[in-house]
Amino acid sequence: MSFVKEFKEFAIKGSVMDLAVGVIIGGAFGKIIDSVVKDLIMPLVSSIIGSIDFSNLYIVLKGERTANLALEEARKVPDTVIFAYGNFITVAINFFLLALAVFMLVKGINSLKRKQEVADAKPVVPTKEEALLTEIRDLLKSK
Repeated sequence: MSFVKEFKEFAIKGSVMDLAVGVIIGGAFGKIIDSVVKDLIMPLVSSIIGSIDFSNLYIVLKGERTANLALEEARKVPDTVIFAYGNFITVAINFFLLALAVFMLVKGINSLKRKQEVADAKPVVPTKEEALLTEIRDLLKSK
């Protein structure tokens, strides 16, 4: 089998398309969560701790700290080592919210699947032949 033909069979399978759709939706969903963190949650956290931009909190470990530089500007200062704990906390909160949202989504889908499986489950009614064979088996056991 040629490589092209094998790849074509692989790409046409439904699971590959499902994966592609999942990646695209996941990327868009990640942007929504990123916006929730940056635009809604972090301003609340910043108002509590007193900082205007939580993601710009950092400590200069080595080098000269100039007053009131944003994180990206401070990183551009030569020979400076920066411990960017605010940015890390922002990314960690972003990850936590994304994981929580995906968990809730999967939990909801699994719940719907279970309900559908229960609704689809039909009681097993034996055919006439099966019922007759069961009677014969039971009669033979009783002797």
